[in-house]
Amino acid sequence: MSATFLDHFSSIKDPRIERCKKYDLLDILLLAISAVISGAEGWEDIEDFGHAKLDWLRQYRSFKSGIPRHDTVARVISRLNAEELEAAFKSWISTLIQTTGCDVIAIDGKTARRSFTTKERRNPLHIVSAWSCQNQLVLGQKMVDQKSNEITAIPELLNILDIEKSIITLDAMGCQKKIAAQIITKKGDYILGLKGNNSGLQAELEAWHHKMVREGLSKENSDDYTQTESGHGRVETRKCSQVLIKPDWLSKEYRWLGLTTIIIISSEIYHKSTGKTTTEVRWYISSLKLNAKLASRSIRQHWQVESMHWILDMTFREDESRIRRGNGTLVFNVLRKIALNLFKQDTTVSASIARKKKMASLNDQFRSTLLESGVKMI
Repeated sequence: MSATFLDHFSSIKDPRIERCKKYDLLDILLLAISAVISGAEGWEDIEDFGHAKLDWLRQYRSFKSGIPRHDTVARVISRLNAEELEAAFKSWISTLIQTTGCDVIAIDGKTARRSFTTKERRNPLHIVSAWSCQNQLVLGQKMVDQKSNEITAIPELLNILDIEKSIITLDAMGCQKKIAAQIITKKGDYILGLKGNNSGLQAELEAWHHKMVREGLSKENSDDYTQTESGHGRVETRKCSQVLIKPDWLSKEYRWLGLTTIIIISSEIYHKSTGKTTTEVRWYISSLKLNAKLASRSIRQHWQVESMHWILDMTFREDESRIRRGNGTLVFNVLRKIALNLFKQDTTVSASIARKKKMASLNDQFRSTLLESGVKMI
């Protein structure tokens, strides 16, 4: 079972020289993954888990030399190659995905805030992740280069993903002409948020839309969908207006590949505690045809990637982690996402991820079940 799971990580090169390999690299990886599933937040936690659960670990690997010390685990893991690790993670995820139609893939970045080092003048780790709303899985990720930003990492992430027939949702940072063209070239669709970084495009679209409304042409070229939700002391009414647009109506510089519609989300929120009502209007560009209900649902689902970031911070305490050595921050981020995916895949227990993490620390059988869920589609 776990051997199959670990096969995807066997391609990662061991950074140690041969005479220093007292502990097998896959033993260390299995130890680290199992420990993080069980709530480990640092190197010492991984060692402590190993000593407590050595008999359980030996069901899957020999651990001939026993459990390595925490500084050994830190030294080995922190030297792993970032690209090899991300490729191995993607290889494993590809075995879990079930394709059952159009998927919404939400892409967004997150910073591990305490991973910076003033001594080495290194910025905090920033990672762009792709979240499958259909499969409820992290599909892949790319580390943002220290001297770059998300605009360069997003195309690299898209290159390793199969996005055919999927809808890619991105916030304003990813609203770039080249990124839109890349998505269309890979046979996907896009919904891209508009904000100040594309103020010229948004101003032109707003002017064009007002003209359409003024001349009474919007009805035959648009579709509307309204949804009302109540909860957390407020009532929110969201109206999605999707308007057909022809590229030759725009200036040449704004004729993006695949641009078919603009989407306007108008939110009206009534706060029960204060009796006040607030409003918000958000603009998007999209390659989707007229279908306001689908557009509204896809934009709403984008917030699942924000929920994933919240889980990493609140359940796995990523923002509080002070792991900074080498690539240790990145490796721990991958380990947390492996744990998150395993928790999401598990259907044997109806419980929150925080509760499942505690159960994994206490119950050897449940921990084994989680690892088995990571290979059930193989």
